[in-house]
Order: sequence, then C-alpha cells, then structure tokens
Amino acid sequence: MREQFPTPIGDWKVVEKSRDWGGGFGPRWLGLNVPWGKYGIHGTNQPHSVGSHSSHGCIRLLNSDVEALFPKVPLGTQVHIEGPILGLGESLPKTLVRGDRGSLVLLVQNRLRAAGYYDGPMDGWFGASLENAVKRYQRDHGLKVTAQIRLAEYQRLGLLE
Repeated sequence: MREQFPTPIGDWKVVEKSRDWGGGFGPRWLGLNVPWGKYGIHGTNQPHSVGSHSSHGCIRLLNSDVEALFPKVPLGTQVHIEGPILGLGESLPKTLVRGDRGSLVLLVQNRLRAAGYYDGPMDGWFGASLENAVKRYQRDHGLKVTAQIRLAEYQRLGLLE
C-alpha cells in the first residue's frame, strides 16, 4: 500500500472475475465492490513485489496462487481486508478535504451519519454533501469551520484519543 493509494480497509464482495488482464495484473483478476475506485486481487509480472507496499491499493498475489484461488472464488464471495485505517502510523492521519476518497472517508461518513449530520451516500468520496456535513458538525461543536477533517475532528468524532 502506498500512502496515497491505500488498500481499501473493510468488508467487500467479489463482483468481477477476469482472465488475462495483461500487463502487470498477471493472469487473473478478482474485482471488489469498492465504491471509490477499481480495486481487486490479482497476479503480477513482478513477483518480488508481492507483500510489499508497491501497488495502487490492490492485493497482489503470485500468479500461481491467484490461478489456484480463481476457480474457488465465486462472484459474491465476501472479502475482509484488515489494516491501519488511519494510515501507516508514521504520523497523524492525513487531513481530509473535498475530493479525497477511501476507507478513512467512509469511516468519517459513518461517524457523521451516526451523529445525525450526514445523509449522503456511503461511498468513501469526500464530496459536497460530506463537506456540508463537516461544516455543520464543526459549527455545532465549536470547531474552526474549515470543511476539512483534521486532528480536532478526528478526536471529536472518537477516531483518535
């Protein structure tokens, strides 16, 4: 996982299966229903990269492993991905702004929905409706109104202590 392209943490389903995607994707592709981008489990023409933080958020397997897995995984199979939802732990979580996407944005959407501020789509995209919800939340909680999720918002939402 590269910090700018994190693997989508959460529960997903396999919604696409394909053979021979070509290029660096190896011989098989298992696409996931991540709403903010195209993510999946696939092989690679760079076997040394398996297990490293070198992808754009996908999960790389050895070609022999993804070929063995492919026939055993029907469409609709649940995939649970665990990981550091707040980032790699090298620093504080990034400031979220309009246009950002990912598991962390989805977590903020969930928290703001539970608090009664967000009623938009739960899609991991920081769009206009989430921006408006953040502004209302900030105003109501005496925070500086920036339309961004910063340390103060992470703490107030209970995502950091």
